[in-house]
Amino acid sequence: MTVNQTTAATPTRAELDAIVAEADMGGRKPVGVVARLISVIAISWSIFQLWYASPLPFSLNIGIFNDTEARAFHLCFAFVLAFLAFPAFASSSRTRVPLGDWVLAGLAVCSVLYLVIFYQTLSQRPGLPTTADVVASVIGVLLLEASRRAEGPWMPIIAIAALIYVFAGPWLPGMMAHKGVSISRAASHFWITSEGVFGVALGVATNFIFLFVLFGALLERAGAGNWFIQVAFSLLGRYRGGPAKAAVVASGMTGMISGSSVANVVTTGTFTIPLMKRVGYTPVQAGGIECAAGVNGQIMPPVMGAAAFLMAEYVGISYAEVCKHALIPALLTFGALFYVVDLEATKAKMSGIPVKSKRTLQQGAIAGALTIASLVILANLVSYGLGWSKELLGEHSGAFSLAVAVLAYVGLVWVRAKSPDLAIDDPNSPVVTMPDFYEAARTGLHYLIPVVILIWCLMIEELSPGLAALWGVLSMAAVVLTQGPLTAFFRGQPVISAQWVDGVRDVLAGFETGARNMIGIGVATATAGILVGAVTLTGVGLVMTEIVEFLSGGSLVITLVLVGLICIVLGTGLPTTASYVVVATLMAPVVVALAAQNDLAVPLIAVHMFVFYFGLMADVTPPVGLAAYAAGAISGADPMKVGWQGTWYEFRTVLLPFIFIFNPQILMIDIEGWGHLMLVVSCAAVAMMAFCAAFQGYFLTRNNIWETGALLLVCFTLFRPDFWMDQIIPPRVSAPATEIARVIDQTEAEGTLRVRIRSTDINGDEFIQTARLTLGAEGDTSQRLNAAGLTLSSFGAEPLISAVRPGSEAARLKLRPGDQIDSLLVPNPRPQPFLFAIPALALLGLV
Repeated sequence: MTVNQTTAATPTRAELDAIVAEADMGGRKPVGVVARLISVIAISWSIFQLWYASPLPFSLNIGIFNDTEARAFHLCFAFVLAFLAFPAFASSSRTRVPLGDWVLAGLAVCSVLYLVIFYQTLSQRPGLPTTADVVASVIGVLLLEASRRAEGPWMPIIAIAALIYVFAGPWLPGMMAHKGVSISRAASHFWITSEGVFGVALGVATNFIFLFVLFGALLERAGAGNWFIQVAFSLLGRYRGGPAKAAVVASGMTGMISGSSVANVVTTGTFTIPLMKRVGYTPVQAGGIECAAGVNGQIMPPVMGAAAFLMAEYVGISYAEVCKHALIPALLTFGALFYVVDLEATKAKMSGIPVKSKRTLQQGAIAGALTIASLVILANLVSYGLGWSKELLGEHSGAFSLAVAVLAYVGLVWVRAKSPDLAIDDPNSPVVTMPDFYEAARTGLHYLIPVVILIWCLMIEELSPGLAALWGVLSMAAVVLTQGPLTAFFRGQPVISAQWVDGVRDVLAGFETGARNMIGIGVATATAGILVGAVTLTGVGLVMTEIVEFLSGGSLVITLVLVGLICIVLGTGLPTTASYVVVATLMAPVVVALAAQNDLAVPLIAVHMFVFYFGLMADVTPPVGLAAYAAGAISGADPMKVGWQGTWYEFRTVLLPFIFIFNPQILMIDIEGWGHLMLVVSCAAVAMMAFCAAFQGYFLTRNNIWETGALLLVCFTLFRPDFWMDQIIPPRVSAPATEIARVIDQTEAEGTLRVRIRSTDINGDEFIQTARLTLGAEGDTSQRLNAAGLTLSSFGAEPLISAVRPGSEAARLKLRPGDQIDSLLVPNPRPQPFLFAIPALALLGLV
């Protein structure tokens, strides 16, 4: 087969590792005692997090830490490693740690430990800080320097702007003005209470995120990242544009466990980008595809760049529900990118890469069908078998499940040992052939055991994310420790102590890598607490709402566009987790408020997914798209051009957030059964295909103008069939507030109630907003309404809100005691809006 040759030199693995290190783990590599000390500190951090997450402290009654202490120790580790592992400037030494950095690390740690040492004293005088409290808090501002080193300048700039706003309030003009705060009050709010640095974001990082990042580091250390790439290549490499398609799939798989767009791009792009260039993609296209795929890896459940855990806390739903809502959009995004790269390959008349297997198409189809059937049967046997063991064995079912997992692991390692270890061919060699899919797949199936354990604990056992991750990490560490000796045993090779020593070293190296990967996230979530504290201290959220409302002229669509652009700006240069905290804190309340004032009751998860997607776009958009720089370094193309090309490919990802707002069924909200779900998914898939074909200017052949317009109309109709039906028959009609009890009684369990609320703003002006409340499944009318956090003074004439439960859905929607229920919005009987899919599909057929 003839393939295009490229002359641009691909960076070495060491150079690419340096890119990831600079971005995520710290670019400093000292030697000798200091290097060992940094390793010991990082490993100790991982051990501390495992201890804190485990039930052992309570069983042994030692080493029990409360939330404040755990968050403080978490930040201490992050502080020390940030100052020791990240050099202050580009010109700073990479091989030694200057004395100044030791001093800064010591001061930062002292400012945190002050809260632990004087915890009891501080709790007895809330809001009354002493001089010592203020001094410790001011020293804690070193957090901004740690943030600058670990994440770049943008997060500290945002935090400094927030602090300036807090103190400069009396001197600001117009609506920006506020009464300001004193140094002592700010110190107490930001550092001593849980309203600032030690708030929800740092708590989530301490309780959940660390363990999932550690799980990913161990999975990568075991070799699963390379296995994901091998499987993707062997499955897709033979088809036109195969390396690009493999890049999309591999990035989706590695993105599930990776907390970094840059690391995702480098991990898969090292292999995929050179191969994409070989089969005909230009360096800019190859870099743009990998950049888009790597960034989209952050929206794939279960980890979602660690934002999923924060989203669960902010929205007030379970982590499993966040994963459920995020699944279809993630699959649509990756499916659309898969289609885009196929269109690019079709336009350039590319071919695939030859495979070693001699299996015919018919044999491959039969083998594939048998594999799928086997997996379905196995999944049902495991599910029903373990469910049966729970009833039969009771408290011993856990030991039985563990034994099943161990036996499955040993069996899969035995399968692996029967085949030689596979390695991806050098992508820069003259000839490239792909291995057989089944040969590649069976060498790493044992990696899936810890993944299955993690997902089982989360979704089936419904354990807390922290406890589920603990079991996942322990099982993954067991794999890293034992896979080498077990493989040697099954191959008839002598099992020697050196193999066990290598396993222990790999586990410790995974612990170190996981901790170093957490430095940026730990510091980012703490720094984001400054922004959260500024919002709660000054009420700047209301100001943001008024500014956006003024600029948009009251148009909801223009409002959403403005919010999206602001999210991209706010997310510039930030890691995924920090980006989400910033945009969720500042912009999510804006969308909720303005949508409610436009008579659109949007689910909170849809709003948070909206700002999350746009905040993530900053990783690819120039001029600071970090993933674009990594992809450009590998492809040998200008990072700016790679960024713009990746942004062009990412327009499909920009489209989805708007669908979340106007059609939350994409998030599996208000789905009325499996048939309805399949209809939603099918229409969404075709709509996304039409959108990609329109933007690429190519469907079956190159499009003309009217064909592009028709494809966009098909896309709009299939994504929002209710829009056309709304023009004929409104979806809901108004009902008197006095009927609220009857409407609640007629609403199905865990159904939704839409109400119009009459309230007043900070200026005393009256306004009406629409709220969407999720009713409880059981109880009388009051109890079902109280599940949403709302208590009414009466259910008769002019019902008033008498109480709002803190932290509830009603509280997150900014409902307040004293607000009046103005009217209700009840469903209006009408035909199924998906009837408009019929003419849309007919139009697509004409195109």
